[in-house]
Amino acid sequence: MVEDTANGMDFEKPIRELEAKIESLRHTSSEDGLDVMEDVARLSAKLEKQMKAIYAKLTPWQKVQVARHPSRPHFCDYVNGLFSDFTPLAGDRLYGEDAAIVGGLARFLGQSVVVIGHEKGNDTEMRIRHNFGMAKPEGYRKAKRLMELASKFKIPVITLVDTAGAYPGVDAEERGQGVAIAESIETCLEIEVPLVSAIIGEGGSGGAIALSAADRVLMLEHSIYSVISPEGCASILWRDKAMAKTAAEALHLTAQDLLSFGIIDEIVAEPVGGAHRNPEEMVKKLGSALDKNLGEIKKYSGARLKAMRREKFLKLK
Repeated sequence: MVEDTANGMDFEKPIRELEAKIESLRHTSSEDGLDVMEDVARLSAKLEKQMKAIYAKLTPWQKVQVARHPSRPHFCDYVNGLFSDFTPLAGDRLYGEDAAIVGGLARFLGQSVVVIGHEKGNDTEMRIRHNFGMAKPEGYRKAKRLMELASKFKIPVITLVDTAGAYPGVDAEERGQGVAIAESIETCLEIEVPLVSAIIGEGGSGGAIALSAADRVLMLEHSIYSVISPEGCASILWRDKAMAKTAAEALHLTAQDLLSFGIIDEIVAEPVGGAHRNPEEMVKKLGSALDKNLGEIKKYSGARLKAMRREKFLKLK
């Protein structure tokens, strides 16, 4: 049976029990004036050791749960923490605006960039407004427009990927979903400016590749990246969503697998216990990785970057 991530991840039960004990001790201390700091320190050390042990051996399905954790930092969290003077640019100049993909001009460590990414939302209202990060054709056409703008003015592009996949609705298909995704991928390969992408949560199917055919593809330690969701794969192969755990293993969707296959270029370590436990630290870690990779590829000319990028993806098997 598939575990319900909304009610807590089962493998974290020992962690939650220790956290509850620590909170109970702190509550007792504040109410009764008792000195329990030594006990709190001992349990905190045990907690960190427990988290390291559990998160060092997560199964693929457990990584899927972590990648989908609602408290994991999203696109807007990274924009607020890493970029200044962010000016969002909306619309595809053809049909309308799609809030599932957010993008615009910004400064990253003082340098002008175009930043684009999927936004899932942090609460129910935001999730509905952003369609849970599942973009329609106008979202991908907007991304294409912004990447072309960046190329015209010689501005580096940073993309942050976090989507279960492109929106599969009839209206999206009627407006050319497949063409929009293909053209966004083509634009990634054509622009003559540095392009760095990071998979910050879920990287699902063409909806993710549309923003991640980059010079450097980074992936957070417990993110996932695959051609289809485990549930979708299970429904097709076994006609049973309860087989999602088996599908996750078969898909080889972890950062560690993808690095070994040469699909991604670098794994960005997450805080102990996952990005959802310390979003601020995760934002800083990704910022450092983005800065390093941008610095390494900025030395190449636009034409050289384009040629290297295309060659990189042609080599993938």
